[in-house]
Amino acid sequence: MTGTSVSGQSVARTDVAGVLEGLTETIEAMSPQLQKAAAFVLDHPDDVGFSSVRDLARAAGVKPNTMVRMARAAGFDGFEDFRDPFRSELKSRASPFTYRAQWLQDLSAGGRHEPLYVDIASSAFENLEQMFAANSAAEMRSMAERVVNSRQTYVIGVGANYALAHNFEYLTRMALEHVVAVPREGNSPMDDIVRAGADDVVIAITFEPYRSEVVEATDAARRQGAAVVAITDSHGSPIAVGCDHVIIAPGETPQFFPSTLAAAAALELLASFIVADADPEVVSAIERFHRRRYDLGVYWKGNG
Repeated sequence: MTGTSVSGQSVARTDVAGVLEGLTETIEAMSPQLQKAAAFVLDHPDDVGFSSVRDLARAAGVKPNTMVRMARAAGFDGFEDFRDPFRSELKSRASPFTYRAQWLQDLSAGGRHEPLYVDIASSAFENLEQMFAANSAAEMRSMAERVVNSRQTYVIGVGANYALAHNFEYLTRMALEHVVAVPREGNSPMDDIVRAGADDVVIAITFEPYRSEVVEATDAARRQGAAVVAITDSHGSPIAVGCDHVIIAPGETPQFFPSTLAAAAALELLASFIVADADPEVVSAIERFHRRRYDLGVYWKGNG
């Protein structure tokens, strides 16, 4: 029989998308250990279909019984009942990676590159694929509409993500004037977020190890009623739980630093949706912007 979630709502059980949507809606009300188990499922849905409860629990860093209790809290009779949609999807799914796999094999067989080259190429593809698979056009449009209709949109990025936040501001301000990257020079993120309220949007970017100032500013924005979009690497991230939208952008890489490729692609996608949802006058504004740059010599025209 279909159970009820911890929030009292019935969880859709007919497909993986319904299960994951139900987990996303109920994870905030779960206990910390159940949240940890649910976040692992949200981040690794393919593993659920073929791994044992014990293996999943070990990978998630919880006890096997916690996985079972998480499944029941999500509205299922037990873990096997919870797992059925994941197994069905794996059986019916055709591999979309044939061409990528062949390309990587060709690189390796050629003997012209170090293994690291292939490893980085593989992780870059996987990160991008996972980001696009974990999000949808409908979700992106919903986020874009919030930004377009906001009084102010703050984009928080520090460290390696500072450039991502400021590039997003650079792109979107061609269409909208109310998007600002924080922190600004000499400030902390909180200096601007104290101004955020119910009419505003806060886009927060951080990946493990999560930056304290981003987590604190995101919590403050949520308490002040702002809509929060989290761009992070896990549904268990401290900025993801309880926010309005989550963009999962994996950063796995053979290098010592997390990759920001998937996050950059997510922000470019969101920027495109923002322009698509903005007033038609935006197209004319962008054209005027670039024409002035040509007129002022910002763009190189060559010697011709």
